[in-house]
Amino acid sequence: MFQKLLQLIEAHQVIIIHRHTNPDGDALGSQIGLKHLILENYPHKRVYMVGDDAGYLSFMDDSVMDTIADSDYEGALAIILDTASARLISDNRYTLAAATARMDHHLFQEQIAETEVVDDSFESCCGLIGHFAMQCGLRLNPLAAKSLYTGMITDSGRFRYDGTVARTFRIAAFLREQPFDPGDIFRKLYAEDFENRRLRALYTLKIQFTPNRVAYIYTTKEELDASGQDLFTIYRGMVSTMADLKGVDVWVNFTESDRGVLCELRSTDYNVNPIAVKYGGGGHAKACGATVADRETAMAMLQDLDRLVGEMK
Repeated sequence: MFQKLLQLIEAHQVIIIHRHTNPDGDALGSQIGLKHLILENYPHKRVYMVGDDAGYLSFMDDSVMDTIADSDYEGALAIILDTASARLISDNRYTLAAATARMDHHLFQEQIAETEVVDDSFESCCGLIGHFAMQCGLRLNPLAAKSLYTGMITDSGRFRYDGTVARTFRIAAFLREQPFDPGDIFRKLYAEDFENRRLRALYTLKIQFTPNRVAYIYTTKEELDASGQDLFTIYRGMVSTMADLKGVDVWVNFTESDRGVLCELRSTDYNVNPIAVKYGGGGHAKACGATVADRETAMAMLQDLDRLVGEMK
């Protein structure tokens, strides 16, 4: 599965790594991890990372993106990570590269690159890259291992989600052979200031329920602006306020934005991905998203989710 990708890495002196916009721990961890995995094994290559800022993950080592010119793509290999759809790629200049490859663990939506390593059985893209290193006999260094471990933690929900299998722990053990402190990751990743805790409390009070106990929050553009928070904090950060509610198996966070209504869908038991795909989105079976045009369409999605739960009961 990895031989063609390894050949491409070996054949190109310049490698430029992309991932999706608004990076989470897996997107950024896979980007940093792959960069330092390549440099550890091929120190004479030039490896760049591009995309939007790290945001709340700026505490991660080497999380500042590189500023490069279009001319740097001449003869280069562009690798896209943790991205199911081309429209989500941060920095679309990957199309300028001489060769393109993708590593991803989302449900397949479309071909993005010439060479594709896509396996949705992995809990994270970082786990897929860790497996790549193991299978190809590549050396790790502490920064590569710590970055990949961070992504595995976040996308597996601290090894709680369904994608966590025996292989997950074998890869994690392989990464832990390097000297880094996992406690440092947890302290920084889950540190929360009082204002954010207060915001989560306010959003807990916004939770509503459909007849079949689909939990949802709807934030208007006016409410978003009045909160003083950035879009990512609300549409991705607040979805977790509905997790672990007794009797709730599906939940969705709706947030109005200049791009439309951002919809973050989550489930403990049901495959909600087909509903996300129906509305132009995608992702995983139990964690996915979409952007719809207006509140009316968002409410139609909510009805579909409610109907799904009702039919499965």
